[in-house]
Amino acid sequence: MINIVLHEPEMPANTGNIGRTCVATNTRLHLIEPMGFMINDKMLKRAGLDYWDKLDVTVYRDFEDFLERNPNAKIYMATTKAARCHSDVQFEDDCYIMFGKESAGIPEDILQKYPDTCIRIPMWGDIRSLNLSNSVAVVLYEALRQNDYMGLKMVGKPRTFEW
Repeated sequence: MINIVLHEPEMPANTGNIGRTCVATNTRLHLIEPMGFMINDKMLKRAGLDYWDKLDVTVYRDFEDFLERNPNAKIYMATTKAARCHSDVQFEDDCYIMFGKESAGIPEDILQKYPDTCIRIPMWGDIRSLNLSNSVAVVLYEALRQNDYMGLKMVGKPRTFEW
């Protein structure tokens, strides 16, 4: 199972969207405080729809608490400062993919401890970054694709369209 880690997320709607994506992909969500909202925020629940109660989520006091409770975690750091593309690494089952807060990303002092596992999503021109929930979806689905989608199934009946 893949793990998504949000370091100090600020926007409840992004975290709610990410939670919904995690439920749909059987992915664990880890939230590192402080957060810019309360876990019971109505915007968080609204974005997560009625999936929030199905989410495997753990909240941590800070990054040190996260490390103590996940001592052998293989952590990939998603950052615009990385040289390596997210699709150039091989994501292992049970790896952790960490994303920083919307306004500043993952702090430099943390990134410097993980230079070999920093990854980025390619972007054109001078664009600073993608939306956090979009970034999580892009990297998470690449990790799932590399692992044969880890048991996810196509849902619903395929339809034939007549044009």
